[in-house]
Amino acid sequence: MLDPVPLTADLIACPSVTPRDAGALDILTAALESIGFTVETFWSGDAPDGPVRNLFATRGTGRPHFAFAGHTDVVPAGPDAFVPTVRGDMLHGRGAVDMKGAIAAFVAAASRVPDHRGTVSLIVTGDEEGPATHGTVALMDWMAPRGIRPDLCLVGEPTSDARLGDTIKIGRRGSVNMWITVAGTQGHVAYPHFADNPIPRLTAILTAVHGLVLDAGTDWFQPSNLEVTDIAVGNPAANVIPAQATARLNIRFNDLHRGDALVARVRDIVHAHGGTLTAKVSGEAFLTEPGALSDTVAAAIRTVAGIDPVLSTGGGTSDARFLSRLCPVVEFGLVNATMHKQDEAVAIPDLLALTEIYAEILRTVLP
Repeated sequence: MLDPVPLTADLIACPSVTPRDAGALDILTAALESIGFTVETFWSGDAPDGPVRNLFATRGTGRPHFAFAGHTDVVPAGPDAFVPTVRGDMLHGRGAVDMKGAIAAFVAAASRVPDHRGTVSLIVTGDEEGPATHGTVALMDWMAPRGIRPDLCLVGEPTSDARLGDTIKIGRRGSVNMWITVAGTQGHVAYPHFADNPIPRLTAILTAVHGLVLDAGTDWFQPSNLEVTDIAVGNPAANVIPAQATARLNIRFNDLHRGDALVARVRDIVHAHGGTLTAKVSGEAFLTEPGALSDTVAAAIRTVAGIDPVLSTGGGTSDARFLSRLCPVVEFGLVNATMHKQDEAVAIPDLLALTEIYAEILRTVLP
């Protein structure tokens, strides 16, 4: 049986800042092959967002097919962050909880359940923390012509809040970014009739946009939320009417909406005031209705950790937004308090407990 602690440390030691692999998937490949998995890796994309190295590993045949998904890439950090260090009962290093620790825990869990029916697989990317254009989507494109489609999927994101096992994610809000540009005519403030100030039109747009009532929330989602994240004019002079004004906004939306429909609503407002709009939907909202999959994960948490998890759709986006197109998907992993922080760390007892929870899930799903 594999120990998740040294495996996590080995993965932390790889400075795999998106889109670099830095040897992380070689370490993972060796561990998986040692417990009977067939592993395939491939590169996708070009600079600047790539190339990205992705991994698909499988053990067993037939149905049911249970997949674990995760990412080995991490957000930037200082060089010392890639020196795994144990202090007390904590293992420190970039990626300890987001999410090299969960990947190591699942591999260790699979080593504890060597005999199972059906198929267990790992879908692991090096492009989750970045633009996510050459990662999980590329893996899904690789899987499709090969007829690979999981029946159930667990994403090992750090979903726990105060203690391991307190939260399971059964859905995520969608996200869309929008950029508004209002053009004017530059001129002297003392001669406004020779100029066209774009700022009043931009503020009118933002007032109207903020007046949108998107929804009141649902049983599982909070109300959709629109936030203006930037306003810029770029005018260094006090006596000049600017030639252009811009703004940026983000909408985090629930499953009552589609991203393109929200873009259309905002575009109508922007065009009515003579502005232009560009937008990018980075993910649609999804919900895996509470049922067999979330019940199985919750039961494993109760067995190992002795607590009842809550079901949540809060937080940011994850690659579950893509994988939900294939099958029911939930997310469960380590405590998220230190993710993306300077001194990211995982409690070693949590890492061991998560391994046992994942093993219990495997025993239930693939008895």
